[in-house]
Amino acid sequence: MDDTFFTLKNTSEGLYKEKGSKFLAFAYPVQDEDEIKERLEGLKKKYYDARHHCYAYILGKDQSQFRANDDGEPNHSAGDPILGQIRSHELSDVLIVVIRYFGGTKLGVGGLITAYKTAAAEAITANEIVTAIVTKKICFRFDYLDMNDVMRLIKDYDLEIIKQDFDNTCSMTLRIREKLWEEVTTKLEDIPSFKKTD
Repeated sequence: MDDTFFTLKNTSEGLYKEKGSKFLAFAYPVQDEDEIKERLEGLKKKYYDARHHCYAYILGKDQSQFRANDDGEPNHSAGDPILGQIRSHELSDVLIVVIRYFGGTKLGVGGLITAYKTAAAEAITANEIVTAIVTKKICFRFDYLDMNDVMRLIKDYDLEIIKQDFDNTCSMTLRIREKLWEEVTTKLEDIPSFKKTD
């Protein structure tokens, strides 16, 4: 089972100018819709005086969750060209926002499509495309006596510890690579005091 996909490494920017209009593009690697909403709100506050905040995103390894928004531009002249750039680079878990400052001259639908597409492409080019791994989270409790067994599994499978708390009982949240999920969870369940908490 392939559990990898392409995404962007960091935040990046792009710029396209046409007939006085400026198109500022911002590309982000994102995890979910909450993060997308946060990013959009932040940009709308920072660039409150811009005429349009158009965007597109794709989420999920299989690219099943996506959206394109024209934010008042003519239908399919802004969001779709941005989405097209994300798709043409086969990216997922990516948000691209293009902010337009109107320069006084209308560009027409064809001009808008070119502008939004080019600004989005510039932001992608300024970034680095990386291979990401699909993971799942597991939260559980266990007794301190079983600590060595848990830590051995973490080391053997190179698991990421997201959160840990050692009190009377120990609690931990791990990130597990999707293709190792069944194998690792079966071994965790074999630990006598293991109790899943989520």
